[in-house]
Amino acid sequence: MSEHDVLFDAPGPRTIRRFRIINIIALLLIVGIIAWVVVGLRNQGQITTSKWEPFLTGEAWTSYYIPGVLATFRAAGVSIVLALVFGIVFGLGRLSQLRLVRAVCSVVVEFFRAVPVLLMMLFSVRFYSYYDLVDPPQLPLYSVVTALTLYNGAVIAELVRSGVHSLAKGQREAGLAIGLTYGQTLRSVLLPQALVAMAPSIVSQMVVIVKDSALGYIIGYSELLRQGNQFGVAQQTVFPSYIVSAAIFIVINAILAFAAHSLARRLRSRTGAAIAAGTPQVGGVGVGGQTT
Repeated sequence: MSEHDVLFDAPGPRTIRRFRIINIIALLLIVGIIAWVVVGLRNQGQITTSKWEPFLTGEAWTSYYIPGVLATFRAAGVSIVLALVFGIVFGLGRLSQLRLVRAVCSVVVEFFRAVPVLLMMLFSVRFYSYYDLVDPPQLPLYSVVTALTLYNGAVIAELVRSGVHSLAKGQREAGLAIGLTYGQTLRSVLLPQALVAMAPSIVSQMVVIVKDSALGYIIGYSELLRQGNQFGVAQQTVFPSYIVSAAIFIVINAILAFAAHSLARRLRSRTGAAIAAGTPQVGGVGVGGQTT
């Protein structure tokens, strides 16, 4: 008997027919909304050929959109790396056996999770400029990276903590049984499994970082949205430029999500193969005590 049959009864003909009707109604509503939006844009003259011709020129991409994409990648890439480091360090800190370390890490994580990203960007601009810590041309980039790192690093730290707590107690006991200390067990046994288990959530947070980089528009960072807006103002095609920027963001995030989910599946398959072999490796030593 399959799990599907055990958990709930299969829908009958009447239920299936009801589902089909609901799906058809939902599809018609979506089509109607899209048609209404298209008609409105047409009446406003936003989908005429003259509005979209500027995006077919080389200047639109070489001078605006490609530099904007590269700036977005620069801020998001640095923020992702720093946020992962921040999240792992403070996530492990919240799991420390020392009460003071746990308390400090918990306060830091909860504080930065509560503060809005835009507010941290504005504060970072004031902080760096007041103490003259950053060259003025680099001020927007440093402020964007700082805010994205602190907020998303705090979220990843919570993911690490919850991921470790979600593991079976036997994993911790197996590490201690082969002579590892609590810290070694946490770093070598629990953390790798927690990162694999929380990979989809971490990927989602990376997508959030890419999207939140657009908030740098407010503080003058020349990312994709700002570059697209400048091109739209110059060509008097502001609304189409927003559509193009949104489409680029969608493509970037879709590629990032696909690549990261593929990596997560590969890591899970390797972990499953090691467990099936009966000797999952922990620092060169099998959990069963067998040296590898």
